[in-house]
Amino acid sequence: MLEVEVLDGLRRAGLTIAIAESCTGGRICDRLTDVPGSSERFMGGVVAYSNASKVSLLGVSPSTLKAFGAVSEECAREMATGVAKAFGADMGVAVTGIAGPGGGTPEKPVGLVFIAIARKGERAAFRAVFDGDRERVKAQATEEALRLTLGFIP
Repeated sequence: MLEVEVLDGLRRAGLTIAIAESCTGGRICDRLTDVPGSSERFMGGVVAYSNASKVSLLGVSPSTLKAFGAVSEECAREMATGVAKAFGADMGVAVTGIAGPGGGTPEKPVGLVFIAIARKGERAAFRAVFDGDRERVKAQATEEALRLTLGFIP
């Protein structure tokens, strides 16, 4: 299970993690906290679903939201940095996207997800488009976020 691998990797590297979720609604945090002993490495998480919560809880710039929108690489990067700072974690992981069934546009279709990881001054962002209904998009985004996180642990 990826959540076990992530936490084992964090333990070996001596790192801690915090999670900011939008479209996944807390699923990543849920999977991490299902692992016994996760509190040693998992500092906490935020489900920042509204733009206002992204700004107030994670420090996302209103100008970023205006220029790029909540479903953007730029927003995901700021969310990841903000959640790491908010929880004093070594790594921050953020997910934002459009789970559907509505809300998509030709430029930003249903299933579009951005995942960002911030660690020790470095930030990386990833874009994916997942097929399926709302439940499937959320499940795939959660799995991909954990997979990418594992790859970012030294």
